[in-house]
Amino acid sequence: MPTITYVEHDGTAHTVDAPIGRSLMQIATSQAVPGILGDCGGSCSCATCHCYIDEAWLDQLPPPGETEVFMLEAALEPRGNSRLSCQLQMTEALDGLVVHLPVEQA
Repeated sequence: MPTITYVEHDGTAHTVDAPIGRSLMQIATSQAVPGILGDCGGSCSCATCHCYIDEAWLDQLPPPGETEVFMLEAALEPRGNSRLSCQLQMTEALDGLVVHLPVEQA
């Protein structure tokens, strides 16, 4: 099974199994990874699943949709590699993905 490594703002890493077809938010919340809240349940309406995709993986992901871009504007400290983890689906190609978590969601 593919894996994802979520890295908390303090550097603590959590490598978890990542079932194909599940969102990065669903994977994190099902594994109790701290720093991904997912208050809206994945409907792209709260930005509490904001994350930073490791720069090495950015080209592997589809571009954000219009709604995601709008919601990222409401996120605290957005960066060029900011994404909403509820909008990213796990694929075989993302095996080993590294996701960094913002301090404001600690």
